[in-house]
Amino acid sequence: MTHTHGHTHAHSTAQEAAAQLVDGYDPDGEVALGGYAGSMGTYALVIAGIAAAGRSGGYELAERYDLADIALGGLAVHKFTRILSKSSVTAPVRAPFTQFEEAAGSGEHVESARGDGVRGTIGKLLTCPFCLGVWIGTAYIAALNVSPRRARAWAALFAVTAVSDSMQHVYARLRGD
Repeated sequence: MTHTHGHTHAHSTAQEAAAQLVDGYDPDGEVALGGYAGSMGTYALVIAGIAAAGRSGGYELAERYDLADIALGGLAVHKFTRILSKSSVTAPVRAPFTQFEEAAGSGEHVESARGDGVRGTIGKLLTCPFCLGVWIGTAYIAALNVSPRRARAWAALFAVTAVSDSMQHVYARLRGD
């Protein structure tokens, strides 16, 4: 019992110390610092897990990456994160964590995070293509090291889709739609 109580006291003291460090940063409470700290911690754990799995599987990180892989991957990550964070088709994935606000055109939605704690943090992540880009970009680079052919095929698919979408917008503007 004493050990548990001591652990709770130490946890409480650590929370108080952390709160003092950021005191005054956001007086109106608009920024979910705890959620963002949790996201960063989760991301660090994911990176550590990927690194451990790679080492145990005998994979080494590439010494350098081909510029074509970076360009193709950048375009693909952009498109994939737009699909995850905005597309009407992926709304069922976001629905437990977000609230529909309005249609945004081009098959996209404007949504906001709902709930507090983990639910709200996941909602914010799922509605932010910039935030998702880090996670998806990490997966792409990891995949390049483990299975470059599959990673490039995935990237090619979403890069082609991004170019196609851009051409749809250009065509619509030329027509005056």
